[in-house]
Amino acid sequence: MALDVNNKKIAKQLRYAEEHLEPGEQVLEGVYGAYETKSLGNDSVRNGVFLATDRRLFFYGKRTFGFNSESFPYSNISSIEFNKKAMGYTLSFYASGNEVKMKWINFGDVASLVNFIKFKMNEKNIKSESSLPDNSPIAQVKQMKELLDMGIITFDEFEAKKKELLNL
Repeated sequence: MALDVNNKKIAKQLRYAEEHLEPGEQVLEGVYGAYETKSLGNDSVRNGVFLATDRRLFFYGKRTFGFNSESFPYSNISSIEFNKKAMGYTLSFYASGNEVKMKWINFGDVASLVNFIKFKMNEKNIKSESSLPDNSPIAQVKQMKELLDMGIITFDEFEAKKKELLNL
């Protein structure tokens, strides 16, 4: 766990955010920065924390009169990237077809947060793959792809069998 609870900015936002967590939900990672989003059709930047819990990625930003929050289930996150710029780290990911960005991250371990999110994304993929019956067309196409990758069948054989299995 790399959540820096000794950092004053993270600790303060975390105290407020805990009121909005689900019962039993645990915060495992977190970073502080500026969250870019659209509000009423306009671009908006909000300071706050991105918290990775055991259930979701959660943005929380305390405001003078209220707060902003947004929740992203790991199952909805399709890709994630981060990089270092002059003003700090930038974190971007796609969730449910929307691009989510946080910039000017100077507090918290971004690499640890990204690795945790990737782990949760991979966990989702493993669960969805294991839920497929072994004889489903998708499972059979995956098996054929493995045979193709091992050089046991040709690309043409793979494509023909894929079309047959998927009724294309």
